[in-house]
Amino acid sequence: MEKFTITQLERISELGGDSSLTEREFTDKTERDLVFRQAEKDLVRACRGRIKELLMDKHMTDSVTVGRTLEKWLIDQDYTKVVTPTIITRDMLAKMTIDEFHHLSEQVFWLDKKRCLRPMLAPNLYVVMRELHRITNEPVKIFEIGSCFRKESQGAQHMNEFTMLNCVELAAVPDGQQVDELKRLARSAMEALGVGEDEYELVVEESTVYGSTVDIEINGLEVASGSYGPHFLDSQWGVFDTWVGIGFGIERLTMALAKSKTIKKFGRSITFIDGQPLHI
Repeated sequence: MEKFTITQLERISELGGDSSLTEREFTDKTERDLVFRQAEKDLVRACRGRIKELLMDKHMTDSVTVGRTLEKWLIDQDYTKVVTPTIITRDMLAKMTIDEFHHLSEQVFWLDKKRCLRPMLAPNLYVVMRELHRITNEPVKIFEIGSCFRKESQGAQHMNEFTMLNCVELAAVPDGQQVDELKRLARSAMEALGVGEDEYELVVEESTVYGSTVDIEINGLEVASGSYGPHFLDSQWGVFDTWVGIGFGIERLTMALAKSKTIKKFGRSITFIDGQPLHI
């Protein structure tokens, strides 16, 4: 029996073919190649149709839609959107315990000896929420959505540039209720995205930076991670109140909702758009 070649499997995967096609077996190579050519033609036609739908009807990719849905959800809950710099300093990373000896330092894109592209949104948000609380002496609820950069392994679930959405509440939750608030936020976010309670799981994990986290997993894939304080990092940022926060990986979340196995289809790209390849 014959199976699709590696090159044929890669092309089928790129075009969005599923296991019902990739796992087929054939009596000989002639039959295999004949089926492949017809399958490729059908998949290309379907991709063209989805691209036309995007351009003529949807006008926003699924990744953009997921991000905007979460933004609207947060604004409806009285969060304020902030925008902070993409370039941060070495000192800011050091305050997150990421120094030259930390294993995460190898994933940082350094611009020079003192500056890098941010690998996370948290350092800037620490500063902004602290200052807003100082100025108002009121609870602060803010969020940011933007690019982060890491030298990740080039697997199916990682990219060097990815989009994070982080929301954080400072001095808004009584001590001892942080985990309950994180779970409430997680469930509320999934409801806003139309994800049923039986389609995701809340998992408590241990984090390198944050200690204990409350993560959201869809089909075993982590799509968001929530943390809380007081935390041992807080004093370095001049933060002394309770806080809770969740970070959503927008492309991972989109990939999970689309039941796809490849994140690169949903990220910033000049070879894919809205999950569809452009070289068809």
